[in-house]
Amino acid sequence: MMMDRYGFLNLSLNFPEFEFKIQESEGKLSIFDSLRKKYLILTPEEWVRQHMVSFLVQYKGYPKGLFSLEKGIFYNSLQKRFDILILDRVGSPFLLIECKAPEISLSKKTVEQVAVYNKTIGASYMGISNGKQHLFLKFNSNTKNYDQISDLPQFGI
Repeated sequence: MMMDRYGFLNLSLNFPEFEFKIQESEGKLSIFDSLRKKYLILTPEEWVRQHMVSFLVQYKGYPKGLFSLEKGIFYNSLQKRFDILILDRVGSPFLLIECKAPEISLSKKTVEQVAVYNKTIGASYMGISNGKQHLFLKFNSNTKNYDQISDLPQFGI
C-alpha cells in the first residue's frame, strides 16, 4: 500500500475503531460504502465521512435507510453538494453534517459552509467534522439561532 499518499489512514481520528473494506486497484485505494453499496475512491474527506456514518449507525442508532450522501442542492442559484443528511421518520431533514479532511481545521468559515447549506435544507441539527474535532449545533426555536451542543442525540429521542 502506498502509505505516503495515504498517510491519513494512520491518523488517530476521534472515533471508535471501525472495520472497513479497503481495496487497491490501479494504484488507487477504494473504500466500500455500506450505504451506497459500492467502492469509492478513498480520499481524506471520504475517510472521515465513512467514520462518521459508521459512528451514527453503530453508536447513535441512526437507520441506514434515512441517510442521504453527497447530494446536490441549489443555494442562490449555485449548485452545492452536502456530505451527510439524515431524515427523521416522517422524511423531514433532521441532521446535516459536513465532513472535512483531517488536515482542515474547523473554523468560522467551515461552520458557515454547513449553515449556508442548511438554509436550503432546514435540518434541526448540524455538524461538522474533520475526524479529529466534531462540532454539533441544534436549532433553538426560541432564539431562532443554533446553539452548540456537546453530542448528537440518539436516534428517536
